[in-house]
Amino acid sequence: MIAKLKHYLERLTFVDIVVQLFGWAILLVAIIGVIGSLHNAYYTKEQWMDFVVFGISQGGVYALIALGYTLVYGILFMINFAHGDIFMAGAFTGYFLAAKLDQYGFYNGHPIISLLLVMLLAMTTSVVVALITERVAYRPLRRAPRLVPLITAIGASFTIEYTFRGLYGSGVEAYPELAIVAGKTSVLGVRILKVHLLVIVVSILMMAGLYFYVQYTKAGKAMRAVAEDKDVAALMGVDVDRVIVNTFILGAALAGVAGVLYALIFKQVHFFMGFIPGIKAFTAAVVGGIGNVPGAMLGGFFLGIFESLGPGLILEGLGIPASYQLKDVIAFTLLVVVLIFRPTGILGERLSEEKV
Repeated sequence: MIAKLKHYLERLTFVDIVVQLFGWAILLVAIIGVIGSLHNAYYTKEQWMDFVVFGISQGGVYALIALGYTLVYGILFMINFAHGDIFMAGAFTGYFLAAKLDQYGFYNGHPIISLLLVMLLAMTTSVVVALITERVAYRPLRRAPRLVPLITAIGASFTIEYTFRGLYGSGVEAYPELAIVAGKTSVLGVRILKVHLLVIVVSILMMAGLYFYVQYTKAGKAMRAVAEDKDVAALMGVDVDRVIVNTFILGAALAGVAGVLYALIFKQVHFFMGFIPGIKAFTAAVVGGIGNVPGAMLGGFFLGIFESLGPGLILEGLGIPASYQLKDVIAFTLLVVVLIFRPTGILGERLSEEKV
């Protein structure tokens, strides 16, 4: 133990010390804010519970998007920065079907069927956009230096955004209200919004399905083999191109579902809606451990809850006005703190140990 501590201290540089001190300073400020907030009792117990439930539902959406990032990174070791716009493509396209169904009275007359149809269309659209992006923008660059696909991904992101702006317009569209998820319901004695309950249940079911697929199916084992070593997997008879395409399909399908759930919570869609959730989901993937499927799930929920609780729990305790306008600062500060104290993410180190 003493030898390990001595070795660690010998490896510390001046920059490491400064970064560590910066991280501890952030934690100290956060603790002061929490103490101040709890001491002044700005919110009731019921309001704190609302924050937690909203954070879980929002975290479920982040987790579904984050899984797309982490799946692609696990296979190709590249960050698909167009993934947020794949999420947008599904949500925005689903709006037109939802609006048309609502126009004819079918949307609220048959809400479960309508929601399934909207999700199916959103998933299909996201998958088609993802497959075109993979085939045109990413496949020719698989052997290129990592910076090249990264720049291409940013270009693909703008291309998708402004293609949909041209197709659907630049206006903000409002998703029709789904009466079956309006209002509140009681779960274990806690009153929560029905839409939040729907989002939480659907997101958990989708994540459980993905985990089962990756861990226990033949296609999932092929994905894990390709993620471990593409060349060896190919020698063992695995069709690497097909596995990569399946990975993009899975990530895009989850993003399409996430788009509809996001629209049910926030009620609005527009061509630029994928940018902030996409960046937040990437943050969640990094926090959980990029390339790690359970890590992306954990990171999404962790970020959603922290973003929901943080402004009221930390910033208001520090006397900062309009704290909820700074929720994005809270989210990215969390990323900084995690990267300072655990650069591989919450579950990243365990993944690397398994691969060794």
